[in-house]
Amino acid sequence: MASNDYHFITRWRFPATAQEIVSIISDANDLPRWWPSVYLDVQTLDPGDASGLGKRVSLYTKGWLPYTLRWSFRVTEVSAHSFTLVAEGDFVGRGIWTFTQDGDQVNIVYDWKIEANKPLLRIFSFALKPLFSMNHHWAMRQGEISLARELTRRRGEANLPPPSGTPTKLLSWLGHVLRHGTD
Repeated sequence: MASNDYHFITRWRFPATAQEIVSIISDANDLPRWWPSVYLDVQTLDPGDASGLGKRVSLYTKGWLPYTLRWSFRVTEVSAHSFTLVAEGDFVGRGIWTFTQDGDQVNIVYDWKIEANKPLLRIFSFALKPLFSMNHHWAMRQGEISLARELTRRRGEANLPPPSGTPTKLLSWLGHVLRHGTD
C-alpha cells in the first residue's frame, strides 16, 4: 500500500428508515446546507438516470486541517440498499454507502478506499498520514452529528438553527496558526 492510500470504514446507526437516510445522503446538492462543516460547494454535473446511476457531481470540501479539496464523483452502482461512487481529482478511488434496516434503526456503513492525489497529501502522507486520517474521522463525525440534526429538522421534531460550518474555536485557532503563524 502506497503511503497516500487510505481505507476508511465509517459506521453510523440512526433511529430512521433506510429510505429516509438514502434520500438525505443521495441529494448531493443539499450537502452544503446540512453538512456545512465539510461541504463548501457541490454542483451536479449530470443527474444520471431516475435511480441516480451515472450521476456526476463536483465537490469542494474541507476538514479541520487548513486545506481544501476539489474532487468529483460518478455513481456507478445503485440498489435499494446501497450506492457506489468513483472519485477523481484530489481523491481517486471508490466509496460505497450501504444502508441496512434493523427494526426501527438503520445501520449505515461508508467504505471509502482512496488514493490522495492533492500534492500536499500525496507528498506528506508518509509522515502525516495519522493527522490526515484524523481529519477524515473528524469530517465523518461532523456528518453523523449533522445527519442527526437533519433527520430531526425533516421530521419537524424541533426548531433547530442551521448547523455551523465553523469547527470548534480550538480547531479554528489551530488552522489559523498553521496558515499564518502566531502573529
